[in-house]
Amino acid sequence: MPTYDDFGLAPGAPRAGFVSSDTRTVFGQVMGLVALTVGCTALGAYIGRNLSGGTGILFFIGAFACIIGLNVATGSGREQLATGLLFGMGLFIGLAVAPVIAYYAKANPSAVWQAAGATAAFVAALGSFGYATRRDLSSWARTLFWALLALIVFGVVALFVSIPHANVIYCVLGLVIFGGFTIFDFNRLRRANTANAVPIAAGIFLDIFNVFLLLLRLFGGSGGRG
Repeated sequence: MPTYDDFGLAPGAPRAGFVSSDTRTVFGQVMGLVALTVGCTALGAYIGRNLSGGTGILFFIGAFACIIGLNVATGSGREQLATGLLFGMGLFIGLAVAPVIAYYAKANPSAVWQAAGATAAFVAALGSFGYATRRDLSSWARTLFWALLALIVFGVVALFVSIPHANVIYCVLGLVIFGGFTIFDFNRLRRANTANAVPIAAGIFLDIFNVFLLLLRLFGGSGGRG
């Protein structure tokens, strides 16, 4: 017979359509972790503002290692380690994109603020929808994964083949895909327990980060992909 794991639920997790006080507690915990991770990213972007662009790949590798590590730590019940790796991921990502942010801040500072404001509105709107809906959106995972893979392939092809308005197409498609991820991750948050807080916080943070970079490319009119 089906178990809690079959439905992605832990014992005591709320059923679809019901938001308990425990769920609200998890929501506050996750959003607090997201806010702190964003702060770590901002710190990294400030510290690394004078770094060369070539060092970014090393910091992205470090961030990827932190993502793997926090999932392993969560699986073994080491919550404090997972939380530390989450903040480390945010710091590494900030260092990785620091030269890009510094470029826009100098060449077109209004684009940075416009992207930040639009990101907040975008994530708030779609996140609210995902959290409020009673439907379990777990089935979206595979479609979103393949859509993201297709976007990456398009981005690589656009580097070598001249495609009219490739940057705008890439950014718009990216926003659609990460909009879907935002809805999906906030829907997961509705059904989460404290054991899943760190991985879900990491997912929501990455949604915010990618949406911000895509909007920055749109408002800035150019720039590389983060």
